[in-house]
Amino acid sequence: MKTQNKGTRIFAIAMILAACGAGEGLNAQTYKFDFIGDKPSKEGYVKVDSQTRYTDEKGYGYDFVTPETVKADTPYFFSIAVPDGNYKVTVTMGDKKRAGETTLRGESRRLFVENIKTQKGERKVRSFIVNKRDSIISGKEKVAVKSNERQKLNWDNRLTLEVNGDSPAVRYIEIERADSVPTLFLCGNSTVVDNDCEPYTSWGQMIPAFFDENVAIANYAESGLAADTFIGQRRLKKALTQMKPGDYVFVEFAHNDQKQKGPGKGANYSFAYYMKQFIDEARAKGATPVFLTPTRRRFFDESGTITDTHLDYPEVVREIAWRENVPLIDLQQMTKVLCETLGVEDSKKLFVHYPANTYKNQPKALKDNTHFSTYGAYEVAKCVLEGIRCNGLPVVKHIRPEYSEGFSPAAPDDFASYKWVLSPFEVVDKPDGN
Repeated sequence: MKTQNKGTRIFAIAMILAACGAGEGLNAQTYKFDFIGDKPSKEGYVKVDSQTRYTDEKGYGYDFVTPETVKADTPYFFSIAVPDGNYKVTVTMGDKKRAGETTLRGESRRLFVENIKTQKGERKVRSFIVNKRDSIISGKEKVAVKSNERQKLNWDNRLTLEVNGDSPAVRYIEIERADSVPTLFLCGNSTVVDNDCEPYTSWGQMIPAFFDENVAIANYAESGLAADTFIGQRRLKKALTQMKPGDYVFVEFAHNDQKQKGPGKGANYSFAYYMKQFIDEARAKGATPVFLTPTRRRFFDESGTITDTHLDYPEVVREIAWRENVPLIDLQQMTKVLCETLGVEDSKKLFVHYPANTYKNQPKALKDNTHFSTYGAYEVAKCVLEGIRCNGLPVVKHIRPEYSEGFSPAAPDDFASYKWVLSPFEVVDKPDGN
């Protein structure tokens, strides 16, 4: 993504504010878009038709498409240039002429609304919070975004929504600032990161769907990172510029840390030192640190038991959490139960195991025992949600009613009934890290 210059961006925002009739000041701004093509736009809304392409000058419109591909019942992306922050997105779904089924994702394929059905003439309204950011910290200082990460929608100058589903039906989209909601900042590696493309998926991009419009998820994780490289790339520093009292910092590392060799490296040395930094920095901002032990790799012994491949790192995470009075979510144990419950063969469904030619440009079978499929990421996200419940974190009151029942990794969701509508983007290259 190319980042527009500051003057162009301010002009675009001003034009949208004028069109939407929003009040003065950043906190007052509200963007309203009308996607109904067969009648004049609703009062106070900006009309969107097939020719409304995103440009930096305009500051909003369909993204990654040509006018010929914009159809009412096919997936599409819609973007709007906005400053960093949390935004409440309210979507009115339904169509007077047909039934619909709509899935809503945002930025780098974060799930917000899944498979909402509307009958012909029926309307349903859902609201959720999208965290938008770019890589700028202050002045010329930026997050050291990796070269293969620069095109990710998480790091550009706009908030992007993916409207998908078997028959997507969106009538209106409203976007407004949401500065006061608590934010869960996610710090981690490829098991946590937002992935733009199918089929690789992580729990961090699934968990937004489980919360209502009173909680934001800001996922700063990236593939291949360890606790020290995450801090070294200034990701924590960027998060701290957005952090406020009442927020949370969820920290899951170890996969890549355990591979670091040399003087001062190891679970009880550099790893423990950097993990303590997350605690201190979060608390200095009035935020609550939360530690997670690493998710299991899919390695079974001859008896069908998942083996522990993370050396002493999980135990060090537990010890630091106990010593520093940090809430702990033991994903190491929960994903062990999850994998062993499904067994040696069925546990492959949790990970990226696909026959050759399942996806475009995939001549060889994918056999990855670290990175999750969409189903696996969804189940692990439910493990995290259960950890939030068990720790009694205040955000538990904002879990959506349909996900309010507790989850046991010993009773995972039925794979046959799990539904995921594919995003348009596919990349079969394995993420960094293992």
